[in-house]
Amino acid sequence: MTFETLSLTFSGEVATLTIISRKGTMGPQFWAEMVEAQAHLGPARVLIVRGQELFSAGLDVKASAAGLNEALGNRGLFRAQVAPMHRAFEGLAGLPMPVIAAVHGWCVGAGLELVSACDLRLCSQDARFSLPEVKLGIAADLGGLQRLPGIVGQGWTRQLALTGEPIGAATALSIGLVTEVLDTPEALFERADVLALYLAGLPPKALEGTKRVLNAALPHTESLMQAVDWNAEHMTIDSLQISRNNASEGR
Repeated sequence: MTFETLSLTFSGEVATLTIISRKGTMGPQFWAEMVEAQAHLGPARVLIVRGQELFSAGLDVKASAAGLNEALGNRGLFRAQVAPMHRAFEGLAGLPMPVIAAVHGWCVGAGLELVSACDLRLCSQDARFSLPEVKLGIAADLGGLQRLPGIVGQGWTRQLALTGEPIGAATALSIGLVTEVLDTPEALFERADVLALYLAGLPPKALEGTKRVLNAALPHTESLMQAVDWNAEHMTIDSLQISRNNASEGR
């Protein structure tokens, strides 16, 4: 399934969403198609998000300027302009399946806010990450300031957000923004496929429940009970038996 800014493909139970707009920029069409693509995931159990020529150069300022300019000074109108962007990324973060970001080349602004909404982040050696909104005279408002502290901590979130300066793949790995760095984009995409196939083989309700507990980030005791209640509703003895047999056989 191909949109104007995105391509959605399937390989078994793994879906891959590729940003195909020029330099992965995100304009009004992108936000609408991002929401629509999520509605067409069907039986997919894992989603990979990646770019084409690079991951993403961020917001398409030229395509977005007119609508944003009309809303300046009016909170209600401005919120309405940003709402489709929030629906796209909040929807991605709330998917019941694991979402893997495979980043090559530049990952800028809204691109970094997108990957912060994913569950697992991999990159290639050529990846560069930045949150340059302060250089444009704005505060990042698509979820990055809210999610990044839980991923890289307050210190590195403030370093990225207050300076707007980029970091490379090695730094991204050292601060926990990504968990793996591959030599080339080709190796990155292969690794993302392998990881996605592994995740697709795990019990989907266990993955969904784990995501829900992590995303909710409730106080400790409430979080414990959230996990317990999920298991009470979705755990099966058969799945426990299969998991025990696989572990004993080294799988």
